[in-house]
Amino acid sequence: MRIAVASSGPGLNAEASPMFGRCPFFVIVNIEENNIKEVKSIPNTATAYRGGAGISAAELVGNENVDAVIAGAIGPRAFDVLKQLGIKQYIGVPGTVEKNIDLLLKGELKMVGSPTGPMRMPPGRRGRRGGQ
Repeated sequence: MRIAVASSGPGLNAEASPMFGRCPFFVIVNIEENNIKEVKSIPNTATAYRGGAGISAAELVGNENVDAVIAGAIGPRAFDVLKQLGIKQYIGVPGTVEKNIDLLLKGELKMVGSPTGPMRMPPGRRGRRGGQ
């Protein structure tokens, strides 16, 4: 099983991120027989986008062929893309990436069936309607 954890930095000791689309890194963990076999950290290039960060982040982890993601919150657009890709989504808890992986392996993280975070609007677009 390959798991992507939204994180504040690289590696297992990094803090898990409370957000998915704009987290600084994804730590990709390969699990075999309930043991961590490989760890890979990738920067989340979607953080630089004005809009569509959740969609781009979902595509990024999808390209890593992950089976599941762990994040504090996943917005509706990212949720839909991950669901279409067949990637399971779990609510992370405060603590390290490693702690969240351990909790997932013990069956103690909640799998979600709907978005857990709000859709974010790019700066300058909030509250505007019809180009006003």
